[in-house]
Amino acid sequence: MKRRPRRSVPATLTALVLAAAGALAAIVAIQMILGERPWLDYGAIARRLHDFRWADLPVVIAGAVVAVLGLVLLTAAVLPGRPTVIPLRGEPDTGVSRRGFGTALRAAAARVDGVEKARLKLRRRSVRVRVRTRRTAPDGIADSVRAAVAARLDRIDPARRPEVKVRLRASRSTS
Repeated sequence: MKRRPRRSVPATLTALVLAAAGALAAIVAIQMILGERPWLDYGAIARRLHDFRWADLPVVIAGAVVAVLGLVLLTAAVLPGRPTVIPLRGEPDTGVSRRGFGTALRAAAARVDGVEKARLKLRRRSVRVRVRTRRTAPDGIADSVRAAVAARLDRIDPARRPEVKVRLRASRSTS
């Protein structure tokens, strides 16, 4: 089970822009059918655009903006996002939420004796734990945190076990 996030933000923005353009075209068409003065004068717009050449700066800039926007939307559609559910070993279709997974690992790191604060970042293949302690001799705390997080990983048993990286920061100096 590898549930991925929906691409709702790019899809929503694209849908809103296209819906607004369609609504504007429909309003102008209805105004023209009813014989009223339309919001946009197609003749004036066509005459103005006809005066531009392909090599003119506004045309090149507009083309570049549209091309970049298209590449951003294509990239957002093609590249996979972070999984929202992390698959577990054992029975098929079992998983744990990414947030719950991170919370459990952070709690395991924070329970180690001497740890004042623990921060955690989940990566695709690693778990980065940043630990802060006030001890003057923080020897062994990083190893204890690594062991605690590894023990919690053994209990959770994800399908792909991430590498645990611990970074220790002591608040007090030894001098």
